[in-house]
Amino acid sequence: MSTQTNPAIDPPGGRRAIPVRTSYAPSHTCSPALRMRVLRQTPLFAELSDAELRSIDERMTNFHADPTDVIHRQGERAQHFYVLAAGRMKAYRTSPEGQQVVVDLLGSGDAFGGVDSVGRAAHAETVEALTTACVLRIDADGFHRILREFPPVALRLIDDLADQLLESREAVTQRSTTVTQRVAATLLRLAAKFGERDDDGAGILIQLPLTRADLAGITGSTPESVSRAMSRMRTAGLVESGRRWTRLVDLAGLRDLAD
Repeated sequence: MSTQTNPAIDPPGGRRAIPVRTSYAPSHTCSPALRMRVLRQTPLFAELSDAELRSIDERMTNFHADPTDVIHRQGERAQHFYVLAAGRMKAYRTSPEGQQVVVDLLGSGDAFGGVDSVGRAAHAETVEALTTACVLRIDADGFHRILREFPPVALRLIDDLADQLLESREAVTQRSTTVTQRVAATLLRLAAKFGERDDDGAGILIQLPLTRADLAGITGSTPESVSRAMSRMRTAGLVESGRRWTRLVDLAGLRDLAD
C-alpha cells in the first residue's frame, strides 16, 4: 500500500497527517459470517469445530461501539466475557494521580473482560474503543456453561492465565532495558498485530490513534523518554511517524535495537 501523504489532509504548518485512510473502521454490523470468522481466529476457541463455534456464537450477543465508548471500567464487577470482532480498542489503568496508563491494545479476535470464577472479581483496567467497533459478549453463566461443555476451552483458558503470569514477570525484567529498546520492541509487536505492508514490501505502516503517553504506558516509561527514543529512531532511519501513524522503515535495524 502507498504511504504517500495526501496534501488535502495535511494540516497547515507542514505537520504530517495520516498517510492513508484505514480500512478497519466502517460502520460495523456483526454479521453471522463476521462472527464465525472472528471466533475461529480467537485463540481460546482455536480447537473447536465449526459446529461447536456456531453453538458458542448462538449464546453470545453483539453490539456496536463508537470511538471513546467505554466497554467496561477499572474496578467494576467483572460480569461478562468479550471478544472484539472488528475495530481497535485500548485497555488502560488509571493511577492514583488520575493518569491513564495504557497496558494493551486490542484488535479483531482478542478476548477481554472476565468473570469472577477465573480470578477476576473486578476489572483491572478500563477498555475503550479507539475506532468504530463490533463486540461479542457473553455473561458469567453462559461462559461457565461453555467451560463445562467444551474442555479444550477450559484448558486453553488455564494456559492463557499461565501466560499472563509469565508476561507479568518478564515485564519486570524488561524494566532493566533502555527506553529505546522497549519502544522498538513495542513497535515491532504492534506491527505484527496491526501493521500493513507497503506495496513494495519495504516497510510496515501502523495506523493507530496513539499518543506518546499511550506508548509510555505500554513501555513503562515517560512521554518525554518515548519522544526522545522516537527522535533517535527517526534520525537513524528506522522509523517515520506523523499524527496517528508510524511507519517502520528498517525492520532488521529495529530488531537489532530491540535485542
